[in-house]
Amino acid sequence: MGTDGGRDSHNCNLRQHGGQPDACGRIQAVVVGADRIAANGDFANKIGTYNVAILAKEHGIPFYVAAPWSTIDTATASGDEIPIEERPAVEVTHHGGKQLTPNGVGICNPAFDVTPAKYVTAIITERGVLRAPYAESLKEMELVTG
Repeated sequence: MGTDGGRDSHNCNLRQHGGQPDACGRIQAVVVGADRIAANGDFANKIGTYNVAILAKEHGIPFYVAAPWSTIDTATASGDEIPIEERPAVEVTHHGGKQLTPNGVGICNPAFDVTPAKYVTAIITERGVLRAPYAESLKEMELVTG
């Protein structure tokens, strides 16, 4: 959808992140953004993206990553090398100023998750569309658009 409030020629529906991807068989594709894309196509995005990718693959729904070329980090070989920010523990332990968890409970509250490239149908950038194997298609795209 464009910035004109959907009055352009795109026919799509937006669905919130936690929804089942095969909702009545109407979902034809999933498109997500990325905060960082590794050279092999693994990418970091907001928590929950990995789960959506798995569900999309399970239901045979194409899963696309749309991001600016500047998001691609060819110096980072894989998602294992993407640093993941930890959010404050209090976001999990407290609500409305009240503590909900016992003292001393370990908290894991990552801001992002990393989705492996094997779940990605294609990466869409302003330079073009990349397909697996991503390390090769990234190199080819760099040569062409350099």
